[in-house]
Parts: sequence; structure tokens; C-alpha cells
Amino acid sequence: MSIKNSDQLFQLIKSLSKGEKRHFKLFATRHKGGENAKFLKLFDAIDALADYNEDKILKKVKSIDPAQLPNIKQHLYKQIMQGLRMLHTANDIDLKIREQIDYAVILYNKCLYQQSAKVLDKAKEMSKKFGKTVFLLDIHEMEKRQVIKFVRRNIQGKVEQLIPEGEIVQKQLNNINTFSNLSLKLYAFYLKIGFIRNSTDFELANSFLYSTLPVFQEESLSAEERIHLYDSLVGYYFFTQDYARGYDYAKKWVALFDKNPSLIASKTELYVKGVNNFLKAQSKLSLYDDFLKTTEKFEELKHIPDVYLPENIGIQIFRYSSKHKIERYFMLGEFDKGSKEVDKITKELKHYKDKLNQYDLLLFHYKFACMYFGNAQYKETILWLNEIINTKDVDLRADILSFARILNLISHYELNHTDLVDYYIKSTYRFLSKKEDLHLFQTKIIKFLKKLNMVRTDKELRFAFKDLRDQLVPLANNPYEKRAFMYFDILSWLESKIFGKPVQEIIQSKVLKKVVNENVQNY
Repeated sequence: MSIKNSDQLFQLIKSLSKGEKRHFKLFATRHKGGENAKFLKLFDAIDALADYNEDKILKKVKSIDPAQLPNIKQHLYKQIMQGLRMLHTANDIDLKIREQIDYAVILYNKCLYQQSAKVLDKAKEMSKKFGKTVFLLDIHEMEKRQVIKFVRRNIQGKVEQLIPEGEIVQKQLNNINTFSNLSLKLYAFYLKIGFIRNSTDFELANSFLYSTLPVFQEESLSAEERIHLYDSLVGYYFFTQDYARGYDYAKKWVALFDKNPSLIASKTELYVKGVNNFLKAQSKLSLYDDFLKTTEKFEELKHIPDVYLPENIGIQIFRYSSKHKIERYFMLGEFDKGSKEVDKITKELKHYKDKLNQYDLLLFHYKFACMYFGNAQYKETILWLNEIINTKDVDLRADILSFARILNLISHYELNHTDLVDYYIKSTYRFLSKKEDLHLFQTKIIKFLKKLNMVRTDKELRFAFKDLRDQLVPLANNPYEKRAFMYFDILSWLESKIFGKPVQEIIQSKVLKKVVNENVQNY
């Protein structure tokens, strides 16, 4: 009767930290009794298991009858959740506000209307301070009930205050919902195809934006409304590869939190996301000095006073910070150092692997592969690319699945795997055709690799590389082809072949020229 680790109680117990387990034991032993003893024994038995197995549990806890087990499991689950709620209410803003609203309801039901109103005022003040508009709607409904029960001399004035307040809250919530829905639509579309591939994708993204956004004046929006607006606009501009506009809104996003520090504690997840997007825009625009400054801000997240970082945000910070560490080496062309960093991140990744989704793993694997490729470690490149190519979820980031195959082709070419190159050319062509992702960029590379077998001399080979580079350069400014150059710096690879230099050296010389030009302009 072995059951997989999908058992919810098993998963919950295994997710608890040592401190949470200790608190639960104290919480659970507040009452003594037979049933209490049974579910505590069940807790210890499950906690000791590596895999969930009810036969082992029943052998270990003989006081539990098999017929009782489902009910005791349900009771234990409920007790753990109550204990966790009590433990984390002190740190979590949402739980704090909900607690005050719950107290107000209890006092209201006991006809203690003045006390209820006082507690509700506290909840209202906290909701406004920390930008929790969604709670204001519940508070507003509760206030209307209190007005009816708690008759005052100035009841007319209270009514005239409440009605417009409710209308403002409702409008704010409508805007927040609209902005967040847009962000969600764009994310789902991006998760499937990656960046826009053609005019059809662009028109669809445009329709998401312009058919969704309400008429608004940005300066009149609340801080919470603006955060969700910037989130949706950054998502749109990144998706359409307009990183300059995306940078502008990501900058506003982070600046808004900097001006309202209390929002960092209540909307930490959105703050982390905003700083991450700011870093992403800076890296795409090659703003290296700014990127370093924002990286420092990102690292400071773990040390901001009164900011609670639950496990899910801790994982989010790990994901983003790890990717930006890699991105820094890409920007500088330091693939040798970056490869060592990848080795470190790979070890850390094992700790989080079960808590990361397929999309996150896909991105990590592709970045690892690109880093090893830049360092001429082609076997390691192919190992990570195979993790992507062999993925079962073929509807996830079709663009990465496509470019992984292109990079795989080139890696096999570098290793002189002539027979494999011929095989992968055919399979890659079939895959790209099936995914409707066979654009000029991919077509030119496949044709180029097909012709390489006919090249006889080094001079002809250099000419072939130069010819391909000359064909690809104009595509870098094509709105539907330029996405290819973000996945893999093929121009630098081609130049390394033309001039007989390592890719790393080519990219580093470009970075140096860019830094010199920027210094001259600034001077």
C-alpha cells in the first residue's frame, strides 16, 4: 500500500523548517488527550519517513486503527495549518490585516460595535499604509454594517464619507485587476512562444494591450495601481523586444518602491520582480555600470529591516540572482570565469530543483549551455542542451527549444561530429518546420552547415564564415529576426572563426570599445 509522495500531509510536514516543527509541537501540546497524542505520534511517524508509506506508519503507530487514519490525518493537517498561521502572523502583513478583520467580525457578532469599529479602523490604516486595496473592500463592507448597528448623531456624515470611499476602492481594484490580467495574458503567451516571431504575434500582443488598458492618468493612480501598471507595460515591451521602453517603466517601478519603503515589506514579491526586470533591461541595453549598482540593491534585499522573506521569495531571489550572476559574465565575455560560476550554481540548483518549475530549469540549462559554449567546452554544452531537447513539455518556450537545436548543431560541428551534424540538420529542420519557427536566421545557418562539407581549404572556410556573417548582420535590425541574437551571439562566434581568435576575446574587445566610447561621450 505504498503511496507516492503526492500525499498532501506528507508534503506539508516535509516542507516545515526546524523552527516550524518546534513551534507546532508546542502549539499541539497545549491540550492533553488521547486524540492529541495520536496525531502527534502520526506527525513524528510521517516526519521520520523518506517516502510516504501507510503500512510503515500503521506499524509504527499501533494505537491508530486503519479506519481512523484518514480522519486523524485530516485533523493533523488542520492543526499544522493553524499553528503555521499563528507563527507567521507576526511577520506577514496580509495575515496581520486579516487577523484584525477577523477580530472586528468577532466583536461585531458579540454586539461590541464600538470595539469592532476601533479594530476595523486599525485594519484600514494598515491596508492603506501597505497598499493592500483588496482588504479595503472587505473593510468597507464591514463599516457599512457597523453604521447600521452603531447609530451615531453624525450618521449622515459617515454615510456621505463611506459611499465615495467605496467607489474609489472599487475603481482602484478594477484597475489593479485589469493591469494584472494583462500581465498574466502576456506571460502565458511569452511562456509558450518566447519573444514575438512575426507580425501576427505583434498584433496579438497589441490587442492584449490596447483592448485591455482603461483610460487613466498615471499620476492620479495609487501606488498599488501603478505597480501593476508598470508590471504589465514592462512585460509588453520586453515581449516586443523594445528594451528601451521596458527600461523606462522598470525604472519607474523600482523608484516607486524607493519612495514608498513600507511597500517593500508588504509587496516584497513585486519589489523583487521589479528589481529583476530593471536588471534585465540594463543587461539587454549593455548598461554595465548601472547593472552593477542595481545588483548591489538586489543583494541588499536579504538585509532590509522588517522585510519578511518566506521560502517562496527566497527561491525567487535565488533564481534571479543566479541568472544575473551569469548575465554579468555574458556582458563582459568572461566565459572562463562564468563557467566556474555555473559549476557553483549547478550545485545550489540541486537544493532547489524540486521547487523550481520546468520553465525556470529550461532557462538555467540554456544559460549554462551558452556559457560553456563561449568557453569552448562543447561537450558540456551538448550535455545541457540535451536536457532541453529531451524535455517532454514541447509547448513551453518554443523559442528556446528551437535555438537549443541550432546551438547543438554548431557544437557538434565544433567537435567535428560530421555524421551527427548531418543527422541533426535534418531533425532540426523538421522540428523548426513543425513549430513554425523556421525564419531567415535559422534557414541561413542550416544552409551554411550543409555546405561546409564541400569546403576544402582554410581560405574557403574563412570566406564561408564571412559570407554567413554578412548575411546575418542585416537581420540584427529586423524586428522579427533580431530575437535570434539574444539567444546566442552568433556574430561573435563567426568573427572568432574569421579572425582565428577565441569567442571570449572577440566579445571582450567589443565590450572594451563600448566602454571607451561611453567614457568619451560622458566626458
